[in-house]
Amino acid sequence: MPEQPTPPERPLPSMPPGPHLSGGGRAPEDGAIAATGMGGAMDLATQEADSLRKSPTGPDGSGPQDKPRSLWSDAWRDLRRNPVFIISGLVILFLVVISLWPSAIASGNPLKCDLAKSQEGSQPGHPFGYNGQGCDVYTRTVYGARVSVTVGVCATLGVAILGSVLGGLAGFFGGAWDAVLSRITDIFFAIPVVLGGLVLLSVVTSATIWPVIGFMVLLGWPQISRIARGSVITTKQNDYVQAARALGASNTRMLLRHITPNAIAPVIVVATIALGTYISLEATLSFLGVGLKPPTVSWGIDISSASQYIRTAPHALLWPAGALAVTVLAFIMLGDAVRDALDPKLR
Repeated sequence: MPEQPTPPERPLPSMPPGPHLSGGGRAPEDGAIAATGMGGAMDLATQEADSLRKSPTGPDGSGPQDKPRSLWSDAWRDLRRNPVFIISGLVILFLVVISLWPSAIASGNPLKCDLAKSQEGSQPGHPFGYNGQGCDVYTRTVYGARVSVTVGVCATLGVAILGSVLGGLAGFFGGAWDAVLSRITDIFFAIPVVLGGLVLLSVVTSATIWPVIGFMVLLGWPQISRIARGSVITTKQNDYVQAARALGASNTRMLLRHITPNAIAPVIVVATIALGTYISLEATLSFLGVGLKPPTVSWGIDISSASQYIRTAPHALLWPAGALAVTVLAFIMLGDAVRDALDPKLR
């Protein structure tokens, strides 16, 4: 058969100038994705994702993308903007400094007294005057901060550690351990704090601060224990704890790695507020004569001795009482600020 002639190739239609997309249509001048085909939309989406990934700014152009913040970073950011936290923090920092180095602002001896100057008022070099024994009230007020702050801090640490451990274990394991601890805490809650101090500390002859601290820890841990127990029970029901358990994590790892960092916030808040309460409790017990004893320099002891001369020498009472009130108020304000920062419901 004779070969059929090959038909001539038909020229392809010329495309109009301009950008072309794989979907077969020309992109509109305004770059709208809706006018393109499926392939063009996918190409534009891919290019946009690459540009966002490579861009140092966020999708809204607000600046560099930071890594996700944790609860503690958010809390610290809020605390730095809270004037209550700043004021209370500065007061507490000043108290800590004068507790460590009281001689920096008071050059006298708090135990040096002169009965010839008994109940005298303010004088040059002695702005607070003298108490009934002729001791410099200013010097004793400054040195009294060391004992009061030390008692408050040590009692708070002891209460927080003991209560957190017992309450956390009871909330995590439950069962008989939880039932026994709950009944023990009920017994301690039934003991009045001041009455218990009068009974327990009246038989102690030591003049150091440790019997007072031990008494506060003995009667203070049940409150922290209840809070830690409830926080652990709530935290261990979260999905990330259940996932860790399903993956075979040990109880120790779950407690230390997953539960404790997320359940410790309420304990910190209550302990911070309780620190001021323990300072006032030490002053109350010393005022009643069963707490710290002379020659220890304490605000409670000075308030107790100055109460006898409140009509003739009120300055001897007002200055240590004012220092005590400011200290307790500063710690309570600090605790309120920490609570507001760590509680997500208050954001």
